[in-house]
Amino acid sequence: MSETIDSILFVSFGGPEGPDDVIPFLENVLRGKPVPRERLLEVAEHYQHFGGVSPINEQNRDMIERLKAAMAANGIPLPIFWGNRNWSPYITEALREVQQQGFKNPLPIFTNMFSSYSGCRQYRENIIAAVQEIGPSAPAMAPRLRFGFNHPRFISAQTQLIETARNQLPDSLRPNSRLLFTAHSIPLSMADNCNYVKQLTESARLISDRLGNPAWELVYQSRSGPPQQTWLEPDIGDRLRELAEEGVEAVVIAPLGFVSDHMEVLFDLDTEAKDICGELNIAYSRAAAVGTHPEFIQMLVELVQERLSGSGQRSCIGEMPPLHDVCPENCCLYPRPTTRPS
Repeated sequence: MSETIDSILFVSFGGPEGPDDVIPFLENVLRGKPVPRERLLEVAEHYQHFGGVSPINEQNRDMIERLKAAMAANGIPLPIFWGNRNWSPYITEALREVQQQGFKNPLPIFTNMFSSYSGCRQYRENIIAAVQEIGPSAPAMAPRLRFGFNHPRFISAQTQLIETARNQLPDSLRPNSRLLFTAHSIPLSMADNCNYVKQLTESARLISDRLGNPAWELVYQSRSGPPQQTWLEPDIGDRLRELAEEGVEAVVIAPLGFVSDHMEVLFDLDTEAKDICGELNIAYSRAAAVGTHPEFIQMLVELVQERLSGSGQRSCIGEMPPLHDVCPENCCLYPRPTTRPS
């Protein structure tokens, strides 16, 4: 049976819109997390390097407009409301707008394709908190749209973007270049309770197969926890230095774990990782994030159609099944405290 979905709630991370927003935004992001104040100020400088404006907001607006047009072209005239975890428009603001316009059952779409506490369960907790804040008249939320990490259109979009980036390398370096898939590092205690690494590895394998199986690796970036807390490795900067010692002369970096070219992509990759490559005389090329690629947008449309139809047909490829719609109670837990000896 199909669900009575009447609207879309586009849920994202959020970002500052000007220099004065940066510190309050980062305090929202890091509230309750064991992250040193020094790290907050360090990341604040990253944003100020770009005028204190996060590119994620404009990219989300672009994604929403493209998704609206694609849904309309496919006969899905659902309105889209936008709410963020960490900055305006907040999820609660978006749900109040849903309520005021008379919609009852929005379908959440998270700007993420891989399962983890911070990428799924925490957003679900944010939505529950917003519903509780609004009270009994709050919209009845549908389960979030499933993640398309192994959807054929996601794999196709990533493949095309990586091919474009690889073609930007000099002809002589292209055949022996190393493909590095990057994702946000997370604490091991979070990774141990979800399929984050397994899903990333499956996506990378499927993309590599489409590309003709170039030499590839999965690396991580953007860790923010205290030194004594163990996070996923290898860090991209450390791995680039090792690759230089191994004689690698060119890399293509694909931000597989990120939907948009937001600050952690622009600074951690296009600034820091690129600078490391320059120091090591490694040719650098970076694939664009997948968010506005037509194949990715069409995938979202098809996933919405899948939910509306209730047909049970769930497109995926590879060795893993399509992700569930309704998360199990113990899905993507993040037990705390989580510190381990370094």
